[in-house]
Amino acid sequence: MSQHITMIGAGLVGSLMSIYLGQRGYKVDVHDKLPDIRNTTIPAGRSINLALANRGIRALQQVGVMDKVERLLIPMKGRMLHDVTGKLTLQPYGQKDEEVIYSVSRAGLVSLLRDEAEATGNVTFHFESKLTEIDPDNKTLTLKNEKTDVETSQQYDILLGTDGAGSKTRRTLESLGVKGFSSDLLEHSYKELTIPAGSESPFQIEKEALHIWPRGGYMLIALPNLDGSFTVTLFMPNKGKISFETLNTRPKVEDFFNENFSDVLDLIPNVAEDFFTNPTGILGTVRSKNWAHGDVLLFGDASHAIVPFHGQGMNCGFEDCSELHRLLNKHSDDWQKVINEFTSVRRDNADAIADMALENYVEMRDSVRDPQFQLKKAIAFKLEQRFPTQFIPRYSMVMFHHMPYSEAYRRGKVQSEILSQLANDNQSIDDIDWLLASKLVQDKLNPISKEFLH
Repeated sequence: MSQHITMIGAGLVGSLMSIYLGQRGYKVDVHDKLPDIRNTTIPAGRSINLALANRGIRALQQVGVMDKVERLLIPMKGRMLHDVTGKLTLQPYGQKDEEVIYSVSRAGLVSLLRDEAEATGNVTFHFESKLTEIDPDNKTLTLKNEKTDVETSQQYDILLGTDGAGSKTRRTLESLGVKGFSSDLLEHSYKELTIPAGSESPFQIEKEALHIWPRGGYMLIALPNLDGSFTVTLFMPNKGKISFETLNTRPKVEDFFNENFSDVLDLIPNVAEDFFTNPTGILGTVRSKNWAHGDVLLFGDASHAIVPFHGQGMNCGFEDCSELHRLLNKHSDDWQKVINEFTSVRRDNADAIADMALENYVEMRDSVRDPQFQLKKAIAFKLEQRFPTQFIPRYSMVMFHHMPYSEAYRRGKVQSEILSQLANDNQSIDDIDWLLASKLVQDKLNPISKEFLH
């Protein structure tokens, strides 16, 4: 390939995209301001485990690395709910054996992707290499070596910004007058903690589940790691009666956990120490009206960062890579046509999953405890059995199929109305009017295209 690709950001999306491009024969240089995670340890409290689902899996399969990734995965069959008394309830994600999501370590996955990118022979990573300036008119960028503080300028043919939610590429375009970017912080933040592996049995709680302690306005979640530990994340408001603002002393933290998560206290030996050692992370949504400017293209979190409550940030970013690859095939590597079309193909989908992720936060921390929510979920499973090409629960459409996010969001609203009508004033699945259910599904939901089904 005659064109040389310059990428800013060697995270998950940048590393995967560099494999696609390296396999296509492009020479690719990837710059990242951080040290190489393969040679340094990740800072405490910044790992947030990832949930890998079908969209991400398809992209990994396309570049031929899924068989290696499988060694890093732990299947999670559903949400294990922990109530205040310690009672456990498993809510399955789907009703088929294959409908699971997978816990995977960020560091392990990104290291593997970088190794595979380098193995193409066409990809070179430059770490501690920070973008400082872009001149789109002259197609040059300025990079600063973080070790030596020396700045260098270089030409680019195509510049891809995959540098995450705080994207310097995006912010540089903004500073040059490019409009249409927004960044909205949630009034909630997160704190990471760890349940260590047990001495007798490595996994101290159920291994194959995503654990949730839903408490209404806040929650705790835990995802399993290969070594038997669990990465635990506390999500709660920044301010208010129960908030990060008020948990400002060790006794307050210990009392808070004792009152709300007493079963976790037995599993995390030094909860207060972890709490104050690890940073508090922010949560936000980034949206972009246009992901491109000239020969600069943003994707992944750089153009559409979302909150983590649908487990789709990485999967959506990986789907970006797959779609960019598809457009390169469609347009025979005519980058101008690809760049022009990419935003229209992806933006509505990115906006839809951003909205669904925000809605899912309320579901995870609160709705899952509501008997009406549980009844609607049971009805949805029954309707999926009866009408498998017309009614698929929204969560399943997003996680287990390849329906565009925007279509899953649209159908999900229709299905929600159907479920509300059927569940109204009913206490159990035995009370449901299935003749009415059949009529509602047939009247309101067209069959789903086979290409969208897994």
